[in-house]
Amino acid sequence: MSTDVTSAQDAPRPTWRARVRQIGPGIMAAATGVGAGDLVATMVAGSRYGYALFWAVILGTVFKLALGEAVGRWHLGSNRTMLSGWRTIGRWIMAYFGLYIVVWGFIYGATAMSASALPLNALFPVLGVEYWGILCGLAGFGIVWFGRYGVLEKIMTALVGVMFVTVVGTAILVGPNFAALGAGMVPTLPDGSVAYVLGLMGGVGGTITMAAYGYWTFAKGWRAPSWIPFMRTDNAVGYITTGIFVIAMLVVGSEMLRGQALVEGDTGLLMLGDGLAADYGEWARIPFLVGFFSVAFSSVIGVWNGVSLLFADWWRTWNLPKDAPPESAGDYDQKAGQASTSYRVYLLWLTFPPMFLLFLGKPFQLTIVYGVLGALFMPFLAGTLLYLLNSKTLMPAAHRSRWLSNTLLVLCLALFVYVAGTEIVDAVSGD
Repeated sequence: MSTDVTSAQDAPRPTWRARVRQIGPGIMAAATGVGAGDLVATMVAGSRYGYALFWAVILGTVFKLALGEAVGRWHLGSNRTMLSGWRTIGRWIMAYFGLYIVVWGFIYGATAMSASALPLNALFPVLGVEYWGILCGLAGFGIVWFGRYGVLEKIMTALVGVMFVTVVGTAILVGPNFAALGAGMVPTLPDGSVAYVLGLMGGVGGTITMAAYGYWTFAKGWRAPSWIPFMRTDNAVGYITTGIFVIAMLVVGSEMLRGQALVEGDTGLLMLGDGLAADYGEWARIPFLVGFFSVAFSSVIGVWNGVSLLFADWWRTWNLPKDAPPESAGDYDQKAGQASTSYRVYLLWLTFPPMFLLFLGKPFQLTIVYGVLGALFMPFLAGTLLYLLNSKTLMPAAHRSRWLSNTLLVLCLALFVYVAGTEIVDAVSGD
């Protein structure tokens, strides 16, 4: 563990000033969870339905807050990692996750590198998207291979700052309609909007990366229940930041692109950049493309680190003796995990094999597979958290879920099961 993190055991008195000073893992989660594709999906929803789906953005942010808090509370309250909790449920859970994380990593690696390459290609067309994607993958690989948590947190915080200035700045530039935003707080379902509502509530800002949040809290030095108040503040800051990004893109779609036919993919953001240049001049396009890159590349760094930590812990727990008792966080060494062979193998897996997919032009079939894989993880996470956080044998009574957390997790589970079913049916039917 890096020397710039707080003591692994002793939490200071949880004043608001102390909580704010500890913010970090939530920023990592926010920056990692929101990708370019998420922002485009929100922008398209705004272009089609205006502010009518604003309520879905708010509800989706609440769901992500509940899931993030549950992940963090499991790690700090039980003093165990996510994988050690899943191991107690059954070996089949471990097998499912192991297969899932390998397939997901291969598909996501290409998607993240391609998204990071698009704005660079628009700014510097001297290289094609494929080659910019390779350079982005190599840059993320180098940063994560050699960087420790403290360094990564500082880089991600800087990228979030750029994202905030450019994305929110673009929304301010086009001018939000506050009266329409207020009206959008009332739930409505315009014709044909159900898929967009589900996407805004269940798909924006979170997939497998949500499970990495607890590992970042450990990396920060939070290793005891006394850190739970700090975690809750940190988690809230992260996902409120996510919500602000999404609201900003809804404003842009509503005000600048209403009624226009948009490409529902990362290239839709390039279309927006061209529109900004046409309406306001090149000075508006360039900062926006820089923000687009920050959104995409922050996901590269976050996934390359966070999901590699998940894989390393999966490998560690998979190879424990069958009769080994559930281990505590004291048995989990974050520094050893990041230096482990399994961590580095998965980091290599995320970076190099997916580069071959870049030269396929990211075909439609790849997009379908990624959508289905993302949808399959969220009900898995919500369902297992419901079990773990209510377990009398695994979770101390003081930190078990109460009615509010359980209600939100059940709603998350129901929503994500429906989203997963919809994604699978669409994939099979070819819609």
